[in-house]
Amino acid sequence: MTTPLNPAPLSYKDAGVDIDAGDALIERIKPMAKKTMREGVLAGIGGFGALFEVPKRYKEPVLVSGTDGVGTKLKLAFEWSMHDTVGIDLVAMSVNDVLVQGAEPLFFLDYFACGKLDIDTAAAVVGGIAKGCELSGCALIGGETAEMPGMYPAGEYDLAGFAVGAVEKSKILTGQTIKPGDVVLGLASSGVHSNGFSLVRKCIERVGDALPATLDGKPFKQAVMEPTRLYVKTVLAALAAHPIKALAHITGGGLLENIPRVLPEGTAAHLQKGSWPQTELFAWLKTTAGIDDIEMNRTFNNGIGMVVVIDAEHASACQATLQAAGEQVHVIGLIAPRGDGASVIIR
Repeated sequence: MTTPLNPAPLSYKDAGVDIDAGDALIERIKPMAKKTMREGVLAGIGGFGALFEVPKRYKEPVLVSGTDGVGTKLKLAFEWSMHDTVGIDLVAMSVNDVLVQGAEPLFFLDYFACGKLDIDTAAAVVGGIAKGCELSGCALIGGETAEMPGMYPAGEYDLAGFAVGAVEKSKILTGQTIKPGDVVLGLASSGVHSNGFSLVRKCIERVGDALPATLDGKPFKQAVMEPTRLYVKTVLAALAAHPIKALAHITGGGLLENIPRVLPEGTAAHLQKGSWPQTELFAWLKTTAGIDDIEMNRTFNNGIGMVVVIDAEHASACQATLQAAGEQVHVIGLIAPRGDGASVIIR
């Protein structure tokens, strides 16, 4: 078969990429991004690059960056058509990590990729991203929407995000001053956050239609999809008022693998089992998966989304500051000499 001498012209839209839809999405996004503007933004969405000036109140600013995604939680977002909060998850995973260094998140960029752009779905996702930025005082100053036919199944997309923060060089949290006797405070999570969803999905698959109607006073799907808690504003307030020694964002690896990342050599965190409540959601996951406490605490945050290490003298005041700001705070353990034991012991 020969090729016609004068084949019909092919447009980019014929190939599966709708430039007009992309332009329409940008117009939908602009008002959302505008709500996140803050000091330092020089040029935001629309240019080839976003411009940001580090606020002049910093004397020796050190930039802190973080990047992450939402993981397989997106599979449930597709299945349940719940797209409005995964953007909050995306922001939280990066800004909470930046916060751990003692840094104030300054700006955020996102990457949204799909096979065919659905403007309403993309706008819902970016609306969540803008909301997460607004709640964490972080400007949404740019991003990328990529429509790539054939790369993703119909109705699915992928998300990635990138945050940059700043901290005074003298105030970087390293954890090196942690010593035995220091107190470990645990800030409650809002749910599973964005880690462990491969197991969450297996649990849902295991029970089939026999899902509980509610968990922790919320419809089941809402309880599972509850977005990652943003700790930025409350923890920054506590950092300004108290000599916090270290923070640990409890993500993949749970309490058992994230707390050791901030502990100096020769120390261990001894956590008291039962010192924080187990929610119905985590109880259901534990029972349905049939796993023990060790696996729960290295797969999920298990109810604690952020850990604060502070000396015993200031622990109560720090706890009060965080609680007054709206956090649920529990004294979950103490720092001890490590010896030959594990770096985190829960008993």
